[in-house]
Amino acid sequence: MDKHEGRDAGTIRLDDPWYDALAVGWGEGEESSPPDPASGGRPAPSASDIYLEVQRSAAFQEVRSRYRRFVVPATAGFFLWYVAYVVTATAAPGLMARPVAGVVNVAMLAGLAQFLSTFLLTWAYARHARLRRDRAALDLRWTVFEQERDQVRNRAKEAGR
Repeated sequence: MDKHEGRDAGTIRLDDPWYDALAVGWGEGEESSPPDPASGGRPAPSASDIYLEVQRSAAFQEVRSRYRRFVVPATAGFFLWYVAYVVTATAAPGLMARPVAGVVNVAMLAGLAQFLSTFLLTWAYARHARLRRDRAALDLRWTVFEQERDQVRNRAKEAGR
């Protein structure tokens, strides 16, 4: 969506494909229409055909690849960091009880670092999504929306004959 300035800032455009869409039932119960001889004998693509075409596209595969290249290492790293904390707390209680400053010990600092790393990972994920995936994903959404809109228009034209 485009950013707006002025009094309409933050409003959703009515032509936004996801404004009124429900995730339930997409492509369910839709069957391919029979070939229309007037259109060259090719049936109009159904919604499921459109989604499968987009899923097979290079743009979609690139978005998924970018997602996986961030999420898999980030998840593995965070999981290892968490397991290291738990194992160290269990296996080396003397190390974790070692005072750092006053009543603050290594376990407290490591526990607070768990929270800090959670917030940092969340920030890094949001930044990665905004810079590397959101624009391409939005372009794919609009492609699907336009194909579905064309499909609805074609069906309306055929019904009006």
